[in-house]
Amino acid sequence: MIIAGIDEAGRGPAIGPLVIAIACIDPNDEEKLKKLGVKDSKLLSPEQRENILVHIKKLCKLEIVKILPAEIDTAVFSDGTNLNWLEADHAVALLNKMRPDKAFIDCPSTNQKAYKDYIFSRLKYKPELVVEHKADYKYVIVGAASIAAKVTRDHEISELKKKHDVDFGSGYPSDPKTAQFIKDNNGKYPFFRKSWACCRESSDNETQKKLSGF
Repeated sequence: MIIAGIDEAGRGPAIGPLVIAIACIDPNDEEKLKKLGVKDSKLLSPEQRENILVHIKKLCKLEIVKILPAEIDTAVFSDGTNLNWLEADHAVALLNKMRPDKAFIDCPSTNQKAYKDYIFSRLKYKPELVVEHKADYKYVIVGAASIAAKVTRDHEISELKKKHDVDFGSGYPSDPKTAQFIKDNNGKYPFFRKSWACCRESSDNETQKKLSGF
């Protein structure tokens, strides 16, 4: 038997990718994850996450997908889908590829049953699914996935800053450095999520400034 955990990192930021990870393990080895200190990535420091991930990779089979801003924007602007269903579609793809017997999934939707039913109906096989809020806190295998997703996203953010020679802070709209960067540079770089309110507002303000110049 193989169990899996699925979690994401970067759902809320206005900059950069959303990262989803699946971690698979033999349940007999799950205790080893606990001994490593695996838990919800938010409860660990960046250094702890990096160190623990090295060991997670030895114990678990991992698969990670990076959803770029353009795909996120398409889903958010669409009338037929949204961010929750986009995340669910990628969870389906990960499950179909890894085929665990049982999967624990951190649920982003307020409607856990609908989210579970959506995923289950699209799978090519029929595993047992446990879909819950705060699954990364409750189940160590989901904690392993959350660490993999978080470390991957942090690396992606670091690479974006290096590639474009900029510092936009954390990427979250609540971060003053990020908010100011969006205000000053919105539309100049491909890593903005144009569907986020803060980016739309910044674009609207810039358009208004240009119009007022005529």
